[in-house]
Amino acid sequence: MEIIEKAPAKINLGLDILHKRDDGYHEVEMIMSSIDLADKLIFRDLPQDRILIETDSSFLPVDKRNHIYQAVLLLKERFSIKRGIHIEVRKRIPVAAGLAGGSSDAAATLRALNRLWQLGLSIEELAELGATIGSDVPYCVRGNTAHATGRGDILTPLPDMPQCWVVIVKPRVSVSTWTIFTDLDVASLTHPDVNAIKQAVLSSNYQALIDSVGNSLESVTANKYPIVQQIKEKMMKFGADAAVMSGSGPTVFALCDKYSRAQRVYNGLKGFCDDVHIVRTLQSNQIE
Repeated sequence: MEIIEKAPAKINLGLDILHKRDDGYHEVEMIMSSIDLADKLIFRDLPQDRILIETDSSFLPVDKRNHIYQAVLLLKERFSIKRGIHIEVRKRIPVAAGLAGGSSDAAATLRALNRLWQLGLSIEELAELGATIGSDVPYCVRGNTAHATGRGDILTPLPDMPQCWVVIVKPRVSVSTWTIFTDLDVASLTHPDVNAIKQAVLSSNYQALIDSVGNSLESVTANKYPIVQQIKEKMMKFGADAAVMSGSGPTVFALCDKYSRAQRVYNGLKGFCDDVHIVRTLQSNQIE
């Protein structure tokens, strides 16, 4: 039997770091949304009881460091599954980019194996399991647009964000989230108005959305990697309605209400960075 599952990337329309918690994590508030840039995972039964991951990406580990592997192991141990699985990963989301590619792959694995192994778990139960793998996995299990608090694992679903074009640009640097959060001085950060972003989504007001998008971590990452700011400036110069870093970076995305503008931004950045994509926002009826 074969199951195919898509793992969409996410962008942070808003990301605010509030304070450091007693457990060592940071309290965050975010608005996240799924975009039509996705990895494709193909799951097949194996006669031997082992986990085999194959991928077309040379950057992706295929052992216990991989979130996919961790998700399989979690289900096998939790439910005493003695079956083998072969997972083919066709990677399209850039690695270590701030787009939750690893978390989305883990979420896709939980959804697919729930069906393949007939575990009968609800979305809520899958999300709860996913939280033990990473803070973004519960969101990625559900996808769509959501308001996130806590470590990013307490989620309130929102309506679809206003549909538009998204230009994704990842420079040739990889950012460790752990590195960005180490010795983070919360008091020195800028704080986007996440509630304004939420209200813009609730009212489907594109203008209000582009006026309020923002990311507390942008200045921190741009300090270490000035190319982040350079990409933002070029995006705006070529006609983007808004440009903001996603997650802890280094990927920057531009929002454009017209395809012609998105195409100009895409063309303008294609010579500057190799990893450039032009995609649509995903609507809830498009997410499987």
